[in-house]
Amino acid sequence: MPSLRYAVRILRRSPGFTLTAVLTLALGIGANTAIFSVVNATLLRPLPFPRPERIVAIQNQFKALGLDAASASVPDYMDYRKQRQLFSEVAAIDTGNFNLTGVDRPERLECGVATS
Repeated sequence: MPSLRYAVRILRRSPGFTLTAVLTLALGIGANTAIFSVVNATLLRPLPFPRPERIVAIQNQFKALGLDAASASVPDYMDYRKQRQLFSEVAAIDTGNFNLTGVDRPERLECGVATS
């Protein structure tokens, strides 16, 4: 307990150093918390699906057109849905940019849509 009183007296004598130390600690703790939140959400937590290691993404290649990764078309998606012996489930996703309009200024948002 005496060392705690001594530390408080020293910090009270130099408020500039105390403020700098407290701000540095707060910034470091905040940055670590933010980074851990991202790592936890993306790398540490398992996907909310049974057997997530079996999830695959299917894309088309059109080498004549120079396209190495093109999205599957709607007819392709329907064919995959019919071929149930290959896949246990099939879903389609698409992402894009959309304008959100309303009361304030319009905003450009990146959004995604998916089938059930």
